[in-house]
Amino acid sequence: MSETINSTPTPRYRPVNFGVTRVSVREGAPGVRYVQAELPLGAFARRLSDFLVHWAEAEPDRTFMARRAQLGDGRTGDWQRISYAQALDSARRIGQALLDRKLSPERPVVILSENTLEHALMSLGCIYAGVPYCPVSPAYATVSQDYDKLRHVLDTLTPGLVFAADGARYGRAIQTTVGADVEVVLAQGSIEGRKSTSFDTLRNTSATTAVDDAMHAVRPDTIAKFLFTSGSTKMPKPVINTHRMWCANLQQITLSMPVLAEAPPVFVDWLPWNHTFGGNHNVGLTLQHGGTLYIDDGKPTAALINETLRNLREIAPTLYFNVPTGFEMIAQAMKTDAELRRNLLSRVRMFFYSGAGLAQPVWDSLHETAEAEVGERIVMATGLGMTESAPSAMFTNSPNVKAGDIGAPVPGMTLKLVDVDGKIEVRYRGPNVTPGYWRSEQATRDVFDEEGYLCTGDAVQWIDPDNIHRGLKFDGRIAEDFKLATGTFVSVGPMRAKVIVTGAPYVQDVVLTGLNMKEVGALIFPSPACRTVSGLGADAPWEDVLASEPVRLRLQAVINQLAREATGSANRIARALLLAEPPSIDKGEVTDKGSLNQRAVLKHRDALVQALHDDSAPGIIKPQA
Repeated sequence: MSETINSTPTPRYRPVNFGVTRVSVREGAPGVRYVQAELPLGAFARRLSDFLVHWAEAEPDRTFMARRAQLGDGRTGDWQRISYAQALDSARRIGQALLDRKLSPERPVVILSENTLEHALMSLGCIYAGVPYCPVSPAYATVSQDYDKLRHVLDTLTPGLVFAADGARYGRAIQTTVGADVEVVLAQGSIEGRKSTSFDTLRNTSATTAVDDAMHAVRPDTIAKFLFTSGSTKMPKPVINTHRMWCANLQQITLSMPVLAEAPPVFVDWLPWNHTFGGNHNVGLTLQHGGTLYIDDGKPTAALINETLRNLREIAPTLYFNVPTGFEMIAQAMKTDAELRRNLLSRVRMFFYSGAGLAQPVWDSLHETAEAEVGERIVMATGLGMTESAPSAMFTNSPNVKAGDIGAPVPGMTLKLVDVDGKIEVRYRGPNVTPGYWRSEQATRDVFDEEGYLCTGDAVQWIDPDNIHRGLKFDGRIAEDFKLATGTFVSVGPMRAKVIVTGAPYVQDVVLTGLNMKEVGALIFPSPACRTVSGLGADAPWEDVLASEPVRLRLQAVINQLAREATGSANRIARALLLAEPPSIDKGEVTDKGSLNQRAVLKHRDALVQALHDDSAPGIIKPQA
């Protein structure tokens, strides 16, 4: 007699090798363990400029970076390109101009610009000459109305030169915040009543042997740049990024994901360079491997996603990086856009997301589309890191991962797992970890523990306690967890992820409430799918969209399902509100990369939280039997 055993076929993935397949764990003091990759880090570059010099000599005509011509009114034209040879020539000239101005860590360069070719060349000039620079969030100067964060950046850094992409776009912010004794360099335009230098003046400076001497004098401990943290309830902190940090991390990333070194990568990327993901990770990998980065002027918003889709129909990336919202929009578009499917999936070896959790339905949709189009799935990778670790600390090391998995440590880094209030905090030590915050001694002391490990505030768990080599999964932010009035502990990270998954595609993000309350509540930021299902049209006010019966019925169903699956008060959403007002950059509720700051939302919307829990807020949704 024979038996038929039903089994799910093993998914087929486009082949990708992972470098870190084994880890070691040793016990420390009670409640402390140390985790390392068994793969050694080995040697890595001394300075970023070594990559530029190498590729300018080896492949002088290869495109380093490209951006579409800006035609005005938001329209874009053909690609404008910079080769590696041109990039090196400009870096030497700009670097010479910076040396002539005697700029230094005490008088660095501050950059006010979106991702542009001029921004890239100014950064390379700084890197080549050993002059620190700081790319600032454009929102601090263009969206903010009070300029408080921009003032904080300038007061902290005391720049000797401020570069801005456009006088018209950044002029008001510069007039308001930049001292008259600070030189202003503009890529285009002018500022009424303010003397400025044109970017072409720097780019046309004659380079001398002095700038090459300065490049060779750059050491691993030389500061490459300052990157400010996003900030929560406090002002952003200036993270020192040395050449050692950056170069070590690029090697750690490449050893973890060897696909990067198999051929010069091609990226289509919008991620802002004032963030470590876009500026360190993606630009750095382009330089390290002689790749090409196409600057995407799109963004995962309703107004700009079409530009991203246009670029992805034309340029086929070999690896593609985005945030979860971006992948959600691309997954939806690929369902009906055959040209997008064909080009994006033609040669991409890996998808990679960061910045927040990716909802499993989005993950599943991408896999389904790829299987139908090319007969195999594209590996979806992710990891964990932060501005202070340059950024990458962990990567998934298998295609068989789920939402929340973050994987194994990068080579050369030690993770310290510490039991904290019933959670396991992960801490970092390695060559990619910052020496501290610029001109912020107390903040630096506060962030390192007694053994010199960087305290992240991130909680983790083993993916499989019986197989440590699979690595870790994210378990939320320790500071976001809270207790109800009953003393019951609420683990925010896993619960928030469950709400987003269950609420897909109508829930963009969620903030959990209930500190010292009897029940858990939820402030829900709706996604554009709510507007679609409401049937009210693109111009309808959000208040009307969220009050519409189709939207209310769908969100009621989500809250009902969550209640049915809850096992107790700590993971049961007892009340929820749909928020018509989007998160505010000025208040630190969201970064320009789209990451939500839970603490800032709770702080600035405290009155709404109180109204949610005392039943005085209109439109509260509660579970129905």
